[in-house]
Amino acid sequence: MALSARLEIRQGQGLVITPQLQQAIKLLQLSNLELDAFVDAQLERNPLLQRDENDGEPDAEPAERLEADVATDRIDDSAASADMDTHHDEASPGERATGDDHEGMGAADAGGAIDWSRAGSGGSTFDGDANALEGALARDKTLNEHLHDQLAVAGLIGAAAVAAGVLIDSVDEGGYLRADLAEMAERLGCDLALLETVLKTLHGFEPVGVCARDLRECLMLQLIDRNRYDPAMAALLDNLPLLARRDMAALKRACDVDDEDLREMVAELRALTPRPGAAFGGEPVQPVSPDVHVREGLGGLWHVELNTDTLPRLLIDQRYHARVSASARTDQEKTFVSDCAAQASWLVKSLDQRAKTILKVSSEIVRQQDAFLAYGVEHLRPLNLKTVADAIGMHESTVSRVTSNKYMATPRGVFEMKFFFTSAIQATEGGEAHSAESVRHKIKQLIDAEAAEAEVHSDDRIVEILKEAGVDIARRTVAKYREAMRIPSSVERRRMLKEMA
Repeated sequence: MALSARLEIRQGQGLVITPQLQQAIKLLQLSNLELDAFVDAQLERNPLLQRDENDGEPDAEPAERLEADVATDRIDDSAASADMDTHHDEASPGERATGDDHEGMGAADAGGAIDWSRAGSGGSTFDGDANALEGALARDKTLNEHLHDQLAVAGLIGAAAVAAGVLIDSVDEGGYLRADLAEMAERLGCDLALLETVLKTLHGFEPVGVCARDLRECLMLQLIDRNRYDPAMAALLDNLPLLARRDMAALKRACDVDDEDLREMVAELRALTPRPGAAFGGEPVQPVSPDVHVREGLGGLWHVELNTDTLPRLLIDQRYHARVSASARTDQEKTFVSDCAAQASWLVKSLDQRAKTILKVSSEIVRQQDAFLAYGVEHLRPLNLKTVADAIGMHESTVSRVTSNKYMATPRGVFEMKFFFTSAIQATEGGEAHSAESVRHKIKQLIDAEAAEAEVHSDDRIVEILKEAGVDIARRTVAKYREAMRIPSSVERRRMLKEMA
């Protein structure tokens, strides 16, 4: 068969990711510190950009302030939305975003192809992403990440798991807990006894001595781990100021030991680690600046306002633009001035769109989590990206980017926005959805109530009991929750009860 060349015309539909669109998408997921560094770089690169001299001043025009009042009804924690989407209930908020659409910045048909031919070109704002990714993979794990990894397998459920995460976030780089439990209990709206129980669990995490509230407690935890904490050691820890002054005579009387025992005790103490968290790598600790402030108003309103201190406000120097445009002679000079003007205009619009999108998402989160803000951590409702995205008419990927690396200051403390997203379990017969944490708690209660070999529930039986209680859950989900809480299978539990009988 002879080979021949021919021309064909085909029609297709696709979305071209331009450098400007890439920039707008990237701006959404930047933290306020990263955004400030990005804006500084743009100011150096583009001579037509300048900061607004009134940036952050209280006498700014009212029209430039971005805020919203969120009206909510005071309801208890059982009033979660019945239409929660459980398709994504096992994925983290960042994993649930699958699309790249951005409201107001272009869209394509779901089946359309995306043209990546211009991605990474000279005008792209993603030039340094490869190096950033390589650096992120190469860096050491931080203490905070190490503790959260252990928390994921610690078996804590419900309010205890949430409280543990808040406590871990209060641990400094040395491994010490810098938070007052009574104050935190009042802020979170939970019992002090719950925080004390959670803290005992955290004291069992590695490195040994982490989450201690002072040096004495840190050393005590390490001595207990080595099985060397006795009354004499306890007395030595109670008199650390004497050891610092090298008052050995007073230490011998306080510990009721002789010279040789005291020398051995001091040697053991010096072998311990006063800063257990120092062994972990990490980035320089940066104070968290909230992107959004939430405060309670009158008549059941929550006032949501963007933190203007974290919002860079840029202006285009029109006078300078007119002057350099008039003095441009060659085509290259005219093209440069035109490109700078276009990039500056797009950046200003992108920053404005970013601020409005953050406010819109934050207001919906506050509306959904009103019970938590009003009553405390035990009233945190099941919430996912799809619920927020559908309510405000955006794509899930946009909500995911907005909630990444963003913080919200509330009357109960400063929280990362993704803190407010918890998974949901669908109810039977169209009832109200159940929080995944509450379902885990019910499973644990059923298993803890097993007192005899004949009362041991299989995973299938647990599914039946939960369905009778109005919880629509699969057997594999029950098994996964049970394994996450480190609870043996029904066969192993039955064997254990038989051996104890």
